[in-house]
Amino acid sequence: MTHALPQILDDHVARGTAPGIIGVHGDPGGRVEIVTAGDLPADAIVRIQSMTKPILAVAALRLVQEGRLGLDDPVERWLPELAARRVLRAPDAPLDVAEPATTSITLRHLLTNTSGYGVQVVPSPLAEAMIGNRTAAGQEPVAMGAQEWLEAIATLPLAFEPGTGWRYHHSFGILGILLSRVVDGSLEDHLRRDLFAPLGMVDTGYTVPLDRAHRLPAAYRHDGGTLVEIEPAAGGFSVAPAPFDLSHSELVSTAADYAAFAGMLAAGGRHDGNVIIDPELLALMRTDQVSSSAKTDDSFFPGFWEGTGWGFGVAVQTAGEHAGRYGWSGGQGTDFWIDPDGSYRVVLSQVEMGPEIMGLFADVQ
Repeated sequence: MTHALPQILDDHVARGTAPGIIGVHGDPGGRVEIVTAGDLPADAIVRIQSMTKPILAVAALRLVQEGRLGLDDPVERWLPELAARRVLRAPDAPLDVAEPATTSITLRHLLTNTSGYGVQVVPSPLAEAMIGNRTAAGQEPVAMGAQEWLEAIATLPLAFEPGTGWRYHHSFGILGILLSRVVDGSLEDHLRRDLFAPLGMVDTGYTVPLDRAHRLPAAYRHDGGTLVEIEPAAGGFSVAPAPFDLSHSELVSTAADYAAFAGMLAAGGRHDGNVIIDPELLALMRTDQVSSSAKTDDSFFPGFWEGTGWGFGVAVQTAGEHAGRYGWSGGQGTDFWIDPDGSYRVVLSQVEMGPEIMGLFADVQ
């Protein structure tokens, strides 16, 4: 199987999908192969964007298994900013047609994107309000620090009562801030101690240290058939020091680091003989947790829910030849998935998601 991966990556570099691509293949026996194509070296530190979500999910589950946090704990215990929630009568209703919410947001709601906060893919007053207060999510880095962002989110009504609908992304920004409150300190320091160090993830963090900045490649997007640079190599938002608290933001990582993380999941939550996640919690993480009534056409992009569900921080294939496969991608052209047999793949580019990058992922899958 692995022999096809270098060819696929080379083909995509040749046709201009990305200037460079890194691929990782892990087999059920624990062997890992990292291959590169084009100008992206194997040790590049890349912006993994939404591939942060599974990492935060695992970090949260580790606090659950320690008894420091419960899946059904109301998060306002740590996030009083979210205590006085209002909810819209319908997701597209005017903002003044909002009533006090009757359901508390729980950790489970954050992990499953069902908190009531999230990306509004259909035009609405709420979508306009998110643009207006700088909480709308896009390809640009976060516009403000964690506390200011949380306070801005808290001024918005929920699109629905927690648990009854699905909206992407913002639950995980809230989750990062929740984790920092639960551990009462820097989220990055906690992740480094509790997860990255045990897994040997030496280059994963919220920023790239200055002495490693030369390993951060430029980021690109496709525009009219050409690749346009949108962030410089060795510079930009991702280079230390952070401009503000990034607990609500997204990580940078490497092929080797993410392979260690994916390999731990593929091995049933174990790494080097140590249990990183309890099997019963991992089973929840990789099982569809979203009710069919929440999988509405206005919840995400068209066709997303066909044969797909969402667990804790990952999409789950629920039908077809790859049923049981789970993983997620990042908006800057990164992707990973794990198969039920314990094999996994990671693909890293630094080109914004679009038809070309989706084609790459489809070929590798």
